[in-house]
Order: sequence, then C-alpha cells, then structure tokens
Amino acid sequence: MSAEAWPAPAKLNLFLHILGRRPDGYHELQTVFQFLDLCDDIAIEVRRDGQLRRLAGAAGVAEEADLCMRAARALKAAAGSALGADIRVYKRIPLGGGLGGGSSDAATCLVALNRLWGLHFSTDELAALGLKLGADVPVFVRGRAAWAEGIGERLTPLFPPEAPAESNYLILKPNIAISTAQVFQDPELTRNSPPITIHGFLASGGRNDCLGVVLRRYPEVARAIECLSPFGAAHLTGTGACVFIDVATLARGREIVRQLPPEFEAFLARGLNDSPLLARSAAG
Repeated sequence: MSAEAWPAPAKLNLFLHILGRRPDGYHELQTVFQFLDLCDDIAIEVRRDGQLRRLAGAAGVAEEADLCMRAARALKAAAGSALGADIRVYKRIPLGGGLGGGSSDAATCLVALNRLWGLHFSTDELAALGLKLGADVPVFVRGRAAWAEGIGERLTPLFPPEAPAESNYLILKPNIAISTAQVFQDPELTRNSPPITIHGFLASGGRNDCLGVVLRRYPEVARAIECLSPFGAAHLTGTGACVFIDVATLARGREIVRQLPPEFEAFLARGLNDSPLLARSAAG
C-alpha cells in the first residue's frame, strides 16, 4: 500500500498553574492547550507482515524512546492486530522546546493507525491509551483547543468551531533542550497555586509556575525573554525552552524576527482551535 501522510501539530501552553503534588508523584495542574499550524509530518505505509519499522525519525532519538513507535506498538498490542507499518516522522517541531512534538507524534500515530488498520477504537479509547504514553497525548488525540486539569488529561474544549480567528505567535527556541522531569522535581517549584476558573483565565490570563525554576536553571531562556519583551508580553510554554509572544499579524512577526539576534531559532505560527489531524482523519 502507498504511504499516507498525517499532520502532528505543535501546541502552546497559554498558562500553567501547578496546584499541588499527588501521592503518585505527578502534579495537579491547570493549563490551556492551543494548537499551532507548525506540524511534524508522519508518513505511514501499512505492512501485511505485522512488522513495525521506523524508516525516518527525530535525530538523536533512539527507536525505543520514540513516542510515535511506542504508540504504534501499544495500539497493535491492545488491538491484537496482525498488521504492521512502515513509519517515517519528518520533524519540524523542535525537540525539548515545550511544544509537545513527541506527544503529538504519538497521538497522530494512534489516530492514523486506528484508521489504516480498520480498528474502530473510539476517541475515548485512543485517549486512554495515549495517556499511558504521556499526559499531553490525549489533547492531541481529541484535537480541540482545551482547558486542562488533573495531570493534563481532564479536558474541556475551550473554543467552539465558530470562535473568532485564532492568534498569531512568534516563538523563540534557545539552543538548549529542557528536561520536564527535572523541572517538576525541583524543590523550588511552585506547587500551591489556587485553582482558577475558565472565566477567570479568559478575563485576566494566568502565569507559568515553571518560569522561576527554568530561568534559574537556564539563562538562555532568560535571554530569549529579554529579547522578546520589548515587542510584547513574553511567555514560557510548558517547561520550555520555547518562549512566545502574540503578534497582530504574521507580517508584523517577520518584522520583529529581523530585529532579533541570530542566536535563537525563530518560528512564526498561527494558533488553531481545531487540530489539522481532525480534518485529515475525517478525510479518510
């Protein structure tokens, strides 16, 4: 069979509050996930011999650590499918940037293989399978910009399809990769933010409770925020390393990029309330 191409979009955390630590070591949080039109592409060709092969993937990521391949194996095991696949992941989302590329790749593999293998797993079943791979995977499976609670798995769609046009973003990636686990294990991390409501966020916004730890550990992030701040309120997404600002238009974003030092990788992206994976899946 010929290879099928599927999008895996990046995300931003528009805020991130940490409410406390659970007995299992995970953290209770509140956040908003916003999709971006910056996407990895995943090409999948079904195999009849049952083998799962990664023919292209992220540089420096071993196959056993590749979330896309782990998702494929988990779905195959859960379904007992005799089919396999050749999988190629073409990366555009930077690694270690807090943009959710690995989780998105995993979700896209789950959704795509569910369709290509004819499994008929429900969205809820795929999201539950994805949660075992990472807390951010379910939002990519469901494909709607969302308010998230718990460890990120309790999702409330935030914007209806007829919502106003999404924002444009300028994103800077320092030349570092940040370990999410190390940030969440830092003893100085804020873990007692009071819960807020969706209405409260929409009225006054929020902050990122990981910012203080990240700035202390990674001066490169502080430098990126310093460079962006003259052009707007700079935010950290997830645990970083990427920081971002809203821009009125992508043309304005390009003007700002020309004024930034070349030490950073810069991205311009449009926010999306619906993941492009939804449209690709509906297309069959």
